[in-house]
Amino acid sequence: MTEHSMMEVAERYIAGSLSQDELNTLKDKLAADLSFANEFGECVNMLRGLQSSGAQKRFTSMLKDIAAQEAKPATKGRTITLRAFYVRTAGIAAGIAMLTSLTTYWAIQHNNKKIASQYSLLKRDLEKYQRSQNQLINNIKEQATAPQAEVRYTGTGFALSNDGYLVTNYHVTAGADSVYIQNREGRYFKAYTVGYDQQADIAILKVEDKQFRFGKGEVPYTFAPNKRKLGTKVYTLGFPQDEIVYNEGYISAINGYQGDSSQYRLEISAYPGQSGAPILDANGNVLAMITGKEEESDGTTFAVSSKALARLVQSLPKDANLRLPKSNKLNHLSLEQQIDKLEYYTCSIKVYKK
Repeated sequence: MTEHSMMEVAERYIAGSLSQDELNTLKDKLAADLSFANEFGECVNMLRGLQSSGAQKRFTSMLKDIAAQEAKPATKGRTITLRAFYVRTAGIAAGIAMLTSLTTYWAIQHNNKKIASQYSLLKRDLEKYQRSQNQLINNIKEQATAPQAEVRYTGTGFALSNDGYLVTNYHVTAGADSVYIQNREGRYFKAYTVGYDQQADIAILKVEDKQFRFGKGEVPYTFAPNKRKLGTKVYTLGFPQDEIVYNEGYISAINGYQGDSSQYRLEISAYPGQSGAPILDANGNVLAMITGKEEESDGTTFAVSSKALARLVQSLPKDANLRLPKSNKLNHLSLEQQIDKLEYYTCSIKVYKK
Protein backbone atom coordinates (compact mmCIF):
# COMPACT_ATOMS: atom_id res chain seq x y z
CA MET A 1 0.00 0.00 0.00
CA THR A 2 1.44 3.40 -1.05
CA GLU A 3 1.37 6.36 1.30
CA HIS A 4 -1.23 8.02 -0.91
CA SER A 5 -3.55 5.01 -0.85
CA MET A 6 -3.00 4.63 2.90
CA MET A 7 -4.24 8.20 3.36
CA GLU A 8 -7.34 7.40 1.29
CA VAL A 9 -8.09 4.29 3.36
CA ALA A 10 -7.55 6.25 6.60
CA GLU A 11 -9.96 8.94 5.40
CA ARG A 12 -12.63 6.35 4.51
CA TYR A 13 -12.05 4.60 7.85
CA ILE A 14 -12.74 7.84 9.75
CA ALA A 15 -15.79 8.56 7.59
CA GLY A 16 -17.15 5.05 8.21
CA SER A 17 -17.44 4.32 4.47
CA LEU A 18 -15.36 1.12 4.40
CA SER A 19 -17.33 -2.05 3.60
CA GLN A 20 -17.39 -4.93 6.09
CA ASP A 21 -14.96 -6.91 3.90
CA GLU A 22 -12.61 -3.93 3.73
CA LEU A 23 -12.83 -3.51 7.51
CA ASN A 24 -12.02 -7.19 8.04
CA THR A 25 -9.06 -7.00 5.65
CA LEU A 26 -7.80 -3.85 7.38
CA LYS A 27 -8.22 -5.45 10.82
CA ASP A 28 -6.15 -8.49 9.73
CA LYS A 29 -3.46 -6.26 8.24
CA LEU A 30 -3.24 -4.16 11.42
CA ALA A 31 -2.95 -7.26 13.60
CA ALA A 32 -0.28 -8.90 11.41
CA ASP A 33 1.94 -5.92 10.53
CA LEU A 34 3.00 -3.70 13.46
CA SER A 35 4.90 -1.29 11.19
CA PHE A 36 1.84 -0.80 8.99
CA ALA A 37 -0.35 -0.39 12.10
CA ASN A 38 1.87 2.41 13.42
CA GLU A 39 1.91 4.23 10.07
CA PHE A 40 -1.83 3.82 9.62
CA GLY A 41 -2.45 5.08 13.16
CA GLU A 42 -0.30 8.11 12.34
CA CYS A 43 -2.44 8.86 9.29
CA VAL A 44 -5.71 8.45 11.20
CA ASN A 45 -4.62 10.68 14.05
CA MET A 46 -3.37 13.39 11.68
CA LEU A 47 -6.64 13.35 9.71
CA ARG A 48 -8.66 13.57 12.91
CA GLY A 49 -6.58 16.57 13.92
CA LEU A 50 -7.27 18.19 10.57
CA GLN A 51 -11.00 17.60 10.99
CA SER A 52 -10.99 19.89 14.00
CA SER A 53 -9.42 22.68 11.97
CA GLY A 54 -11.70 22.25 8.93
CA ALA A 55 -8.73 21.43 6.71
CA GLN A 56 -9.42 17.83 5.70
CA LYS A 57 -11.21 18.64 2.43
CA ARG A 58 -8.40 20.95 1.37
CA PHE A 59 -5.95 18.22 2.23
CA THR A 60 -7.77 15.60 0.17
CA SER A 61 -7.60 17.84 -2.88
CA MET A 62 -3.92 18.48 -2.18
CA LEU A 63 -3.16 14.75 -2.02
CA LYS A 64 -4.81 14.21 -5.41
CA ASP A 65 -2.65 16.98 -6.86
CA ILE A 66 0.45 15.32 -5.41
CA ALA A 67 -0.54 11.97 -6.92
CA ALA A 68 -0.97 13.65 -10.30
CA GLN A 69 2.46 15.26 -10.01
CA GLU A 70 4.04 11.91 -9.14
CA ALA A 71 2.71 10.49 -12.44
CA LYS A 72 4.62 13.14 -14.45
CA PRO A 73 8.27 12.70 -15.59
CA ALA A 74 10.69 13.48 -12.78
CA THR A 75 12.48 16.85 -12.86
CA LYS A 76 15.70 17.82 -11.20
CA GLY A 77 15.49 19.21 -7.73
CA ARG A 78 15.05 18.17 -4.14
CA THR A 79 12.54 15.35 -3.56
CA ILE A 80 10.11 15.62 -0.69
CA THR A 81 8.38 12.38 0.31
CA LEU A 82 4.60 12.39 0.57
CA ARG A 83 4.74 11.73 4.32
CA ALA A 84 7.19 14.61 4.91
CA PHE A 85 5.17 16.94 2.66
CA TYR A 86 1.95 15.86 4.36
CA VAL A 87 3.26 16.52 7.86
CA ARG A 88 4.76 19.86 6.87
CA THR A 89 1.56 21.00 5.16
CA ALA A 90 -0.52 19.73 8.05
CA GLY A 91 1.39 21.92 10.43
CA ILE A 92 0.61 24.96 8.28
CA ALA A 93 -3.03 24.04 7.59
CA ALA A 94 -3.89 23.22 11.16
CA GLY A 95 -1.79 26.03 12.63
CA ILE A 96 -2.67 27.18 16.05
CA ALA A 97 -5.74 24.89 16.19
CA MET A 98 -3.48 21.83 16.46
CA LEU A 99 -0.60 23.22 18.48
CA THR A 100 -2.05 25.57 21.09
CA SER A 101 -3.39 22.74 23.27
CA LEU A 102 -0.68 20.83 25.08
CA THR A 103 -3.21 18.14 25.98
CA THR A 104 -4.12 17.56 22.33
CA TYR A 105 -0.47 17.36 21.37
CA TRP A 106 0.23 14.75 24.03
CA ALA A 107 -2.81 12.69 23.01
CA ILE A 108 -1.71 12.59 19.35
CA GLN A 109 1.80 11.49 20.31
CA HIS A 110 0.41 8.87 22.65
CA ASN A 111 -2.10 7.50 20.13
CA ASN A 112 0.56 7.22 17.41
CA LYS A 113 1.96 4.32 19.40
CA LYS A 114 -1.37 2.43 19.23
CA ILE A 115 -2.96 0.36 16.50
CA ALA A 116 -5.58 2.56 14.89
CA SER A 117 -8.22 -0.17 14.77
CA GLN A 118 -11.07 0.17 17.26
CA TYR A 119 -11.19 -3.64 17.50
CA SER A 120 -8.19 -5.31 19.06
CA LEU A 121 -7.66 -9.06 18.92
CA LEU A 122 -6.52 -10.62 22.17
CA LYS A 123 -4.09 -13.34 21.21
CA ARG A 124 -0.75 -12.84 22.94
CA ASP A 125 2.21 -12.31 20.60
CA LEU A 126 5.24 -13.70 22.42
CA GLU A 127 7.69 -12.38 19.83
CA LYS A 128 6.39 -8.91 20.57
CA TYR A 129 6.85 -9.44 24.29
CA GLN A 130 10.23 -11.22 23.75
CA ARG A 131 9.33 -13.95 26.21
CA SER A 132 12.07 -16.42 27.13
CA GLN A 133 11.51 -19.98 25.94
CA ASN A 134 13.57 -21.71 28.62
CA GLN A 135 10.68 -22.38 31.00
CA LEU A 136 8.43 -23.41 28.10
CA ILE A 137 10.93 -26.00 26.85
CA ASN A 138 11.35 -27.41 30.36
CA ASN A 139 7.59 -27.76 30.76
CA ILE A 140 7.32 -29.86 27.58
CA LYS A 141 9.62 -32.60 28.94
CA GLU A 142 6.65 -34.94 29.43
CA GLN A 143 5.63 -34.60 25.78
CA ALA A 144 7.17 -37.26 23.52
CA THR A 145 7.71 -34.87 20.61
CA ALA A 146 8.48 -31.30 21.65
CA PRO A 147 7.76 -28.51 19.14
CA GLN A 148 10.84 -27.53 17.14
CA ALA A 149 9.81 -23.90 16.60
CA GLU A 150 9.43 -21.22 19.25
CA VAL A 151 5.92 -20.44 20.43
CA ARG A 152 4.55 -17.42 18.57
CA TYR A 153 1.12 -16.76 20.05
CA THR A 154 -0.86 -17.78 23.09
CA GLY A 155 -4.56 -17.71 23.82
CA THR A 156 -7.13 -19.44 25.99
CA GLY A 157 -9.35 -22.45 25.34
CA PHE A 158 -11.96 -24.38 27.29
CA ALA A 159 -13.45 -27.86 27.12
CA LEU A 160 -16.50 -28.87 25.11
CA SER A 161 -16.26 -32.49 26.25
CA ASN A 162 -13.97 -34.35 28.63
CA ASP A 163 -12.38 -36.47 25.89
CA GLY A 164 -10.31 -33.67 24.37
CA TYR A 165 -12.64 -31.42 22.38
CA LEU A 166 -12.14 -27.73 23.15
CA VAL A 167 -12.87 -24.33 21.65
CA THR A 168 -10.90 -21.12 21.14
CA ASN A 169 -10.85 -18.22 18.67
CA TYR A 170 -10.12 -18.85 15.00
CA HIS A 171 -7.66 -15.96 14.91
CA VAL A 172 -5.54 -17.62 17.64
CA THR A 173 -4.76 -20.78 15.65
CA ALA A 174 -5.07 -19.54 12.04
CA GLY A 175 -1.95 -20.36 10.02
CA ALA A 176 -0.31 -22.36 12.82
CA ASP A 177 2.25 -25.07 12.09
CA SER A 178 1.24 -26.81 15.31
CA VAL A 179 -0.94 -26.13 18.34
CA TYR A 180 -0.46 -27.37 21.90
CA ILE A 181 -2.58 -26.92 24.99
CA GLN A 182 -1.25 -26.65 28.53
CA ASN A 183 -3.51 -28.06 31.23
CA ARG A 184 -3.83 -27.21 34.92
CA GLU A 185 -0.93 -29.51 35.85
CA GLY A 186 1.36 -27.76 33.35
CA ARG A 187 1.49 -30.69 30.92
CA TYR A 188 1.48 -30.07 27.16
CA PHE A 189 -0.68 -31.94 24.64
CA LYS A 190 -0.77 -31.53 20.87
CA ALA A 191 -4.13 -30.61 19.32
CA TYR A 192 -5.54 -30.21 15.81
CA THR A 193 -8.45 -28.27 14.28
CA VAL A 194 -11.63 -30.22 13.53
CA GLY A 195 -13.84 -27.30 12.49
CA TYR A 196 -13.98 -23.52 12.40
CA ASP A 197 -16.14 -20.52 11.56
CA GLN A 198 -13.85 -17.72 10.42
CA GLN A 199 -16.57 -15.07 10.37
CA ALA A 200 -17.72 -15.85 13.92
CA ASP A 201 -14.05 -16.29 14.97
CA ILE A 202 -14.51 -19.79 16.44
CA ALA A 203 -12.24 -22.84 16.13
CA ILE A 204 -12.92 -26.28 17.58
CA LEU A 205 -9.83 -28.36 18.42
CA LYS A 206 -9.23 -31.95 19.48
CA VAL A 207 -6.33 -33.25 21.59
CA GLU A 208 -4.45 -35.98 19.71
CA ASP A 209 -3.89 -38.19 22.77
CA LYS A 210 -6.89 -40.55 22.88
CA GLN A 211 -6.38 -41.11 26.63
CA PHE A 212 -6.50 -37.39 27.40
CA ARG A 213 -9.02 -36.08 29.93
CA PHE A 214 -9.46 -32.53 31.22
CA GLY A 215 -10.74 -33.63 34.62
CA LYS A 216 -12.06 -36.59 36.56
CA GLY A 217 -15.70 -36.02 35.64
CA GLU A 218 -17.72 -34.71 32.73
CA VAL A 219 -17.64 -31.03 31.79
CA PRO A 220 -19.47 -29.32 34.71
CA TYR A 221 -21.02 -26.36 32.85
CA THR A 222 -23.69 -26.00 30.21
CA PHE A 223 -23.99 -23.65 27.22
CA ALA A 224 -26.78 -21.06 27.20
CA PRO A 225 -29.08 -21.61 24.18
CA ASN A 226 -30.21 -17.97 24.09
CA LYS A 227 -28.79 -14.59 24.92
CA ARG A 228 -29.01 -13.14 28.42
CA LYS A 229 -30.36 -9.71 29.34
CA LEU A 230 -28.58 -6.40 29.80
CA GLY A 231 -26.88 -6.08 33.15
CA THR A 232 -26.34 -9.82 33.64
CA LYS A 233 -23.28 -10.34 35.85
CA VAL A 234 -20.57 -12.44 34.21
CA TYR A 235 -17.05 -13.65 34.89
CA THR A 236 -14.17 -15.20 32.95
CA LEU A 237 -10.98 -17.22 33.39
CA GLY A 238 -8.09 -16.80 30.95
CA PHE A 239 -4.35 -16.66 30.39
CA PRO A 240 -3.05 -13.12 29.82
CA GLN A 241 0.04 -14.42 31.61
CA ASP A 242 1.42 -17.84 32.54
CA GLU A 243 -1.04 -18.39 35.37
CA ILE A 244 -4.82 -18.34 35.10
CA VAL A 245 -6.53 -14.98 35.81
CA TYR A 246 -10.09 -14.23 36.98
CA ASN A 247 -12.11 -11.16 35.89
CA GLU A 248 -15.74 -10.18 36.36
CA GLY A 249 -18.14 -7.68 34.76
CA TYR A 250 -21.55 -7.44 33.11
CA ILE A 251 -23.36 -7.44 29.75
CA SER A 252 -23.50 -3.85 28.49
CA ALA A 253 -25.14 -4.51 25.10
CA ILE A 254 -26.93 -7.51 23.60
CA ASN A 255 -25.13 -7.07 20.27
CA GLY A 256 -21.38 -6.80 19.76
CA TYR A 257 -18.96 -4.96 17.53
CA GLN A 258 -20.76 -2.75 14.99
CA GLY A 259 -24.07 -4.33 16.02
CA ASP A 260 -22.99 -7.93 15.36
CA SER A 261 -25.91 -10.06 16.62
CA SER A 262 -23.67 -13.12 17.10
CA GLN A 263 -21.74 -11.27 19.81
CA TYR A 264 -22.19 -9.55 23.15
CA ARG A 265 -20.68 -6.26 24.24
CA LEU A 266 -19.33 -6.61 27.78
CA GLU A 267 -17.81 -4.38 30.39
CA ILE A 268 -15.07 -6.68 31.65
CA SER A 269 -11.28 -6.37 31.61
CA ALA A 270 -9.48 -8.46 28.99
CA TYR A 271 -5.87 -8.53 27.85
CA PRO A 272 -3.71 -10.24 25.17
CA GLY A 273 -3.77 -13.97 25.84
CA GLN A 274 -7.48 -14.05 26.76
CA SER A 275 -8.76 -14.67 23.24
CA GLY A 276 -10.94 -17.76 23.58
CA ALA A 277 -11.66 -17.35 27.30
CA PRO A 278 -15.15 -18.46 28.45
CA ILE A 279 -17.74 -16.01 29.73
CA LEU A 280 -20.05 -17.50 32.39
CA ASP A 281 -22.97 -16.29 34.47
CA ALA A 282 -23.38 -16.81 38.22
CA ASN A 283 -25.07 -20.20 37.66
CA GLY A 284 -22.19 -21.67 35.70
CA ASN A 285 -23.68 -21.34 32.21
CA VAL A 286 -21.29 -20.47 29.39
CA LEU A 287 -22.77 -17.43 27.64
CA ALA A 288 -19.95 -16.52 25.26
CA MET A 289 -16.26 -16.59 24.42
CA ILE A 290 -13.99 -13.52 24.42
CA THR A 291 -12.76 -12.59 20.94
CA GLY A 292 -11.58 -8.95 21.10
CA LYS A 293 -11.86 -5.59 22.77
CA GLU A 294 -12.37 -1.92 21.95
CA GLU A 295 -8.89 -0.55 21.38
CA GLU A 296 -9.25 2.73 23.24
CA SER A 297 -11.22 1.36 26.19
CA ASP A 298 -9.90 -0.36 29.30
CA GLY A 299 -12.98 -2.51 29.87
CA THR A 300 -15.14 -2.79 26.72
CA THR A 301 -14.85 -6.36 25.45
CA PHE A 302 -16.58 -8.31 22.67
CA ALA A 303 -17.54 -11.97 23.00
CA VAL A 304 -19.07 -14.39 20.48
CA SER A 305 -22.22 -16.00 21.89
CA SER A 306 -22.63 -19.66 22.84
CA LYS A 307 -25.45 -19.85 20.29
CA ALA A 308 -22.94 -19.27 17.47
CA LEU A 309 -20.70 -21.95 18.98
CA ALA A 310 -23.60 -24.42 19.10
CA ARG A 311 -24.26 -23.84 15.38
CA LEU A 312 -20.65 -24.74 14.58
CA VAL A 313 -20.82 -27.90 16.72
CA GLN A 314 -23.98 -28.98 14.89
CA SER A 315 -22.24 -28.53 11.53
CA LEU A 316 -19.40 -30.95 12.38
CA PRO A 317 -19.38 -34.38 10.71
CA LYS A 318 -21.27 -37.04 12.62
CA ASP A 319 -18.11 -39.07 13.16
CA ALA A 320 -16.80 -36.26 15.37
CA ASN A 321 -19.33 -37.52 17.92
CA LEU A 322 -19.29 -34.25 19.83
CA ARG A 323 -22.21 -33.41 22.10
CA LEU A 324 -22.30 -30.34 24.29
CA PRO A 325 -22.84 -31.07 28.01
CA LYS A 326 -26.45 -31.12 29.22
CA SER A 327 -25.93 -31.25 33.00
CA ASN A 328 -24.86 -28.19 34.97
CA LYS A 329 -22.92 -29.09 38.11
CA LEU A 330 -21.90 -25.54 39.03
CA ASN A 331 -25.23 -23.84 39.67
CA HIS A 332 -25.41 -24.68 43.39
CA LEU A 333 -21.74 -23.96 44.12
CA SER A 334 -20.15 -20.80 45.47
CA LEU A 335 -18.11 -18.68 43.07
CA GLU A 336 -14.85 -19.92 44.58
CA GLN A 337 -15.97 -23.54 44.14
CA GLN A 338 -17.03 -22.88 40.54
CA ILE A 339 -13.63 -21.39 39.72
CA ASP A 340 -11.80 -24.31 41.32
CA LYS A 341 -13.64 -26.77 39.04
CA LEU A 342 -13.36 -24.58 35.95
CA GLU A 343 -9.57 -24.47 36.18
CA TYR A 344 -9.44 -28.14 35.13
CA TYR A 345 -11.46 -27.43 31.98
CA THR A 346 -9.74 -24.16 30.96
CA CYS A 347 -6.36 -24.31 29.24
CA SER A 348 -3.67 -22.15 27.70
CA ILE A 349 -3.26 -22.40 23.91
CA LYS A 350 0.29 -22.38 22.52
CA VAL A 351 0.63 -21.67 18.78
CA TYR A 352 3.85 -22.51 16.94
CA LYS A 353 5.01 -21.11 13.63
CA LYS A 354 8.35 -21.70 11.93
